[in-house]
Amino acid sequence: MQLNQIIGQVIDVSKEAGQFIRQERKTFDADKIEYKGLNDLVSYVDKTAEQKIVSGLELILPEAGFITEEKTSTKIGERYNWIIDPLDGTTNFIHGLPAYSVSIALQDKDELVLGVVYEVNQDECFYAHKDAPAYLNSAEIKVSNKPAIADSLIATGFPYYDFSYQEAYIKLFTELMRNCHGLRRIGSAAVDLAYTAAGRFEAFYEYNLNPWDIAAGIVIVQQAGGEVVNFKGGPEVLKSRELLATNGKITGEMLEYIEKYFTANVKR
Repeated sequence: MQLNQIIGQVIDVSKEAGQFIRQERKTFDADKIEYKGLNDLVSYVDKTAEQKIVSGLELILPEAGFITEEKTSTKIGERYNWIIDPLDGTTNFIHGLPAYSVSIALQDKDELVLGVVYEVNQDECFYAHKDAPAYLNSAEIKVSNKPAIADSLIATGFPYYDFSYQEAYIKLFTELMRNCHGLRRIGSAAVDLAYTAAGRFEAFYEYNLNPWDIAAGIVIVQQAGGEVVNFKGGPEVLKSRELLATNGKITGEMLEYIEKYFTANVKR
């Protein structure tokens, strides 16, 4: 399989889903939302967008399986699996806040090899595949070269249903806030990662993440020259459900903050 030959098709699928989401937002009725759990929202838009994505990807790589947020397909591939979030930032979408995205990644056994994040509102498509540069709308992107937290703008996400580590997480947030240019919480982990890849953020960190939230963004950050690790500095992030993505220059400093103010203060 040639990744450079299929990524254009994956981009097309993501944009078609994005166009559907954009159109539905114009007439969306918030009374149609459903609750999967505490503050865990979903709508027909998520589900229909995922069905469209799955149908499109089946034509590109028929043997591949799917790992999806809305469980539209339960097929698991022997080698290839698509990891899909049809609408990352559902809460933003429902409230009319313009920051949400389509996220599609391809996994070859245990290796993430392709990622596309399409930010619907800005019509920005971030994408990359293994052994190639990362791009934003056909222009190559790279992570920033800022050398320290003191020079950095950092993104994070807040827990919305599991508040077990809230106190330690807020302590970490407070300490970083005092020592960087600022902290941002956009509400879409896929967008946070794409923005880190493009040099808009120097780092993004969050815990309690699902594979579909971050798989595509991981590929894009790595191919843009960045670094992605878990909170202990290890390479496994999908199973650990915690992630630190950086420009590669402030990873050590960020891990020191995470260890001192978060990891050392939680019982897991």
